[in-house]
Amino acid sequence: MFIRTTVINKIRALTKFVKGIQGGTSAGKTYGVLPILIQLAIKTDLTEISVVAESIPHLKRGAMKDFKKIMKETNRWFDNRWNATDFKYTFSNGSEIEFFSADNDSKLRGARRDYLYMNEANNMVFHAYTELASRTKQGVYLDWNPTNEFWFHTELQNDNDVDFIIVNYLDNEACPESALNFINKAKQKALTSSYWDNWYKVYGLGQLGTLEGVIFENYELIDTIPTEAKLIGYGLDFGYSNDPSALIEVHEYDGKIICNEVIYSTSLLNSDIINLMSHDKRLPIWADSAEPKSIEEIRRAGFNIKAVVKGADSINFGISVLQQRQMLITKSSVNLIKELRAYSWDVDKTGKKLNKPIDSMNHAIDALRYFAMMQLAIKPTRKVIIT
Repeated sequence: MFIRTTVINKIRALTKFVKGIQGGTSAGKTYGVLPILIQLAIKTDLTEISVVAESIPHLKRGAMKDFKKIMKETNRWFDNRWNATDFKYTFSNGSEIEFFSADNDSKLRGARRDYLYMNEANNMVFHAYTELASRTKQGVYLDWNPTNEFWFHTELQNDNDVDFIIVNYLDNEACPESALNFINKAKQKALTSSYWDNWYKVYGLGQLGTLEGVIFENYELIDTIPTEAKLIGYGLDFGYSNDPSALIEVHEYDGKIICNEVIYSTSLLNSDIINLMSHDKRLPIWADSAEPKSIEEIRRAGFNIKAVVKGADSINFGISVLQQRQMLITKSSVNLIKELRAYSWDVDKTGKKLNKPIDSMNHAIDALRYFAMMQLAIKPTRKVIIT
């Protein structure tokens, strides 16, 4: 059921050309902007609106998915008005809402529009904003999680035609109970941990923070997997209600490894995981050894699944193996990308870095780490780079 939240009301109150919306997790930023854009499209004939994210996979799993859900919840969706090729919805009055990615140069320099929405703007470069905003007539909406300062804060925030608000989960009456529980636990941890204090500040309260000590910087994003790449196996991390199950496939290519997200979802039974795996059953799958019954069930379905061998420092060992390889991450691996951007070293209450990573944002990374420990560690090493 669609709920008009406090977030929506706060965004509707913004009046300047650029509307900057900074907020934490589960604040409902996307669910706040999209209904306003839908209403603008319906209210005025021939209105043209562009919704932009860093990549098409991010759009499909984020703003585009939410747009369809909102349209259906408000009984406004008609299948024949959706162009699945151009990612464009046309209303009965001729208004259009289109979706495209910031990595599409031709779209950045393309036709003008009435309204622009850059979703998770901190993941896009300032050049993308200037190209798009300069071709926008009526208004620009930007939203982001404030993990660190970016071009909005340095280039736009103090301009006369820029509005800026901060929203958080307390402004979202539709916030899921599971998200509320996680945020409240983080709030308690923040009392004794500087990492969780920063996490709650950023993702809980929506305030500007500083993400320090990121573990992985040795990766870049790619559009597709080259045909010359060789698929060498998988890593699997089990989850269920709160944590997702994650399956990551690994390819070798030109001395690098390519990582591709295959499964990342909660509430999956082992039978669901089996049905989602369509690869060559002979390829190795390295899985969390804490789930022997799940491993055996998948093995009986014919897959070459094995339990990872863990030791006292297996987490750091797996990290060290991955740090020594150049990684290419497919843009469709949306959740893996989010984890890589957030996965950092834990710190004590004084802010001193500890020789262990945070136990959060690590489900796809754990799956990848299992594979690295067992398949890529030709010459064992225990050297871990703490940045």
